[in-house]
Amino acid sequence: MTPRSIRTVLLSLGFLALTLPAFFCNSPKNDVPAEGVETSLWRNVYDTSIQYVGMEKCRTCHEGVYQTFIQTGMGQSFDHATRQKSAADFSPAHALVYDKDLDFYYKPYWNNDSLYIMEYRLEGMDTIHKRIQKIDYIVGSGQHTNSHIFSSNGYLYQAPITFYTQKKQWDLAPGFEKGASSRFSRLIEIECMSCHNGYPKFVDNSQNKYVSLKTGIDCERCHGPGGLHVQEKEAGHIVDTSKGPDYSIVNPRRLSTELQNNICQRCHLQGIAVLNDGKNFFDFHPGMKLSEVMNVFMPQYEGARDKMIMASHVERMKKSNCYVSSGKMSCITCHNPHVSVKFTPRVQYINACQSCHGSTSQPHCTESEAVRAAKNNDCVTCHMPHNGSIDIPHVAVTDHYIRKRPMADTMEKKITAFLGLQCFNNDKVDAITTARAFMEFYERYNPNKGLLDSALAYLNRQKDAEASQKQNRDYIRVYYLLKDYGKVTQYANDIKPEAINDAWTAYRIGESYYQLQQPAKALPWYQRATAVWPYALDFQNKYGICLLSLNKISEAQKVFSFIVSENPDYAIANTNLGYIYLQQGNATMAYDYLRKANNLDPDNEQSLINLAVWYHANHADGEAKKYLLRLLKKHPENQQAKAMLLDIQ
Repeated sequence: MTPRSIRTVLLSLGFLALTLPAFFCNSPKNDVPAEGVETSLWRNVYDTSIQYVGMEKCRTCHEGVYQTFIQTGMGQSFDHATRQKSAADFSPAHALVYDKDLDFYYKPYWNNDSLYIMEYRLEGMDTIHKRIQKIDYIVGSGQHTNSHIFSSNGYLYQAPITFYTQKKQWDLAPGFEKGASSRFSRLIEIECMSCHNGYPKFVDNSQNKYVSLKTGIDCERCHGPGGLHVQEKEAGHIVDTSKGPDYSIVNPRRLSTELQNNICQRCHLQGIAVLNDGKNFFDFHPGMKLSEVMNVFMPQYEGARDKMIMASHVERMKKSNCYVSSGKMSCITCHNPHVSVKFTPRVQYINACQSCHGSTSQPHCTESEAVRAAKNNDCVTCHMPHNGSIDIPHVAVTDHYIRKRPMADTMEKKITAFLGLQCFNNDKVDAITTARAFMEFYERYNPNKGLLDSALAYLNRQKDAEASQKQNRDYIRVYYLLKDYGKVTQYANDIKPEAINDAWTAYRIGESYYQLQQPAKALPWYQRATAVWPYALDFQNKYGICLLSLNKISEAQKVFSFIVSENPDYAIANTNLGYIYLQQGNATMAYDYLRKANNLDPDNEQSLINLAVWYHANHADGEAKKYLLRLLKKHPENQQAKAMLLDIQ
């Protein structure tokens, strides 16, 4: 399965523009809900009947704030792929990327007002592969990057190249380097979209299908759904907020410091987000503790304290003595999220520092006058410099770990040890949640089996009756990742497929039986996975392959036909349909599907084999040989291709 992509986006904090001294006042003491109690003075936090109204509705009363906000990184986080939106350089000297590991070239270009990315491969002076993909959306404000997303009938995928604006260069997208490129098949799942943009309309029983998308992070991401607020204002119920809060909609300025930071860390605490049971990525509302919906873990390392993840601002801030000691530091101590950082006066940040360090209780800067003068007495330059991120290449961001920096010759040059995972939004996280974090870290970023040993250790800690029901799926997951398929099927022995409502659990059981060469036992589990998530095309494809292996040809054909009706460019389904038509003797249909599959994925072994079979059956052994040689160049150990080549020769 395609791993979920890393979130790298700036989230709006959404509050009225204020002077710095006001950032710390007007915080009610009773706005933090008691443990396990869903209650708040703010009436739009827990009332799920309140609807989102959209930023244009907010604009009707807040035009001034709207005009400054849409210029921020948050307001410009996501939009249609237009020349105006793009920050990229398309000149011939810059707009070409070569993936040396997979041997593909990528060229972005405009055709009239539409953006395209052409993928091609050369063999000598000949172009032996070319795929052209229209780009529908650009994600990123252009302060750091522009990445590119395309839609196939509502299914969203990331394109393989990104423009890195700070260095003004095109390169492979983050996570596509060093042979790890998924080309045009990286799914844009809801976790990614829910931080990169305003909340979309999402097809719940899918992985990456959307009904509609917003264009940019909007007001309600930080103020909560605005339906009640709008209803009361339109009814003439106006609150004088100079005398007290308007509790119809959250004003983050009036929240406690903890709840202010919980809004920000929903997306600026980038790490391993583990959802609580029964929760989804839409369930967090401003005014909640983030831990009511999810727990976010960060890997901790020994050495190289300057190594940081791009959007881990809250984690870095929480390491700072300024945060630990003050008890009142939040993101809006320094930032006004209604105003772009590009237009924020530098003095605003310096004043934030001096609001504490200019007092008699805190020391002034101990650096020499000469050094301070050379830095224009700018605290941020020395204590919060720009660092490169370890997850996004060609990007430098402000390090929010505020501290005295070591001298260059004493800096820790590299990470020396992995210390574990730490949850940064919950000090009382349970063992099962921690186990899930280790499994997620293994799947996404670091396939080290020691992480799975840690996951098992945490699972084994929590054996109480309350945990027993939910642990089965966790044991199934960890043993599946360990490829101990026999152990997975042991856990499935006493479970009926219809009792499982988690598509991933059903899929893992089905895949385990399939890997044990028991397709008949795998089939009902694949079927259950697709019943729970019918628009998860990867699950549908595995279901179809299982049907094929059981010689249920007509049923498999229906599954693959459904996939290509949903996404015509789903390469493996085209391959499998081509194979079915080949078996049925329908040469024309077989060729059409196999050629399309090969155009979409020129290195797929099965489509290359099937094309060679097709050409051989149609007395074109020269063409068959060409495809077999191409296959062996990419997959030299393929024994079937070697045998076929000998037969042809």
